[in-house]
Amino acid sequence: MGGGARMILSPETLKTLEWLAAGLGVINIALLIFRSQWNFAFAIASVSLYVFIFFESRLYAESGLQVFFIVANIWGWMVWRRSLGDHEDDSRVAVRWLDWRSRVVWLTVTAALSLNLGWLMHKYTNAAMPFADSAIAGASVAAQILLGYRRIENWILWIAIDVAAVLLYIDRGLYPTAGLYSGMLVMSLFGLREWMTVYRRQQSALPA
Repeated sequence: MGGGARMILSPETLKTLEWLAAGLGVINIALLIFRSQWNFAFAIASVSLYVFIFFESRLYAESGLQVFFIVANIWGWMVWRRSLGDHEDDSRVAVRWLDWRSRVVWLTVTAALSLNLGWLMHKYTNAAMPFADSAIAGASVAAQILLGYRRIENWILWIAIDVAAVLLYIDRGLYPTAGLYSGMLVMSLFGLREWMTVYRRQQSALPA
């Protein structure tokens, strides 16, 4: 592609959008930790901005991933609303673990998706870091779906994604986004602990 695709957004506009998207992302994760359905509204706003931010940074797999996130967050919001039950004051969803067989299936499919997407990005685009980009994208798809189904493993995947994403975004000069993912790493660790605590509380409340 020679000198590369011409930038649509100015560097100043891109940086402003990045800071705004990062702030919305922080609010999203904070609400998600405490299992509030309103996390999805902030997630949709944040990822909509990241469509343009990642495209301009030549992280095409992650740019396309944000479109998936928009759809997935709308779907997740609907699933969470249906799971709240009949009590008007019950605004927080229940959570649970996958079984071991399901974990193996999820890991296998995620790895296959990531490798194939990385190969396509490497062969057909000028993506800056196709395999790292695609690994984050593939794992994020899996984590987002698990989040929609309220499985605790989504936090484990997000923790791994956050570590990889911080390194990738620093390499691409996306420092506010790297900072966001550093914060999200800490929040994901807290989220994992919180959901595990909630699960134990749910189990103890079951009739003997």
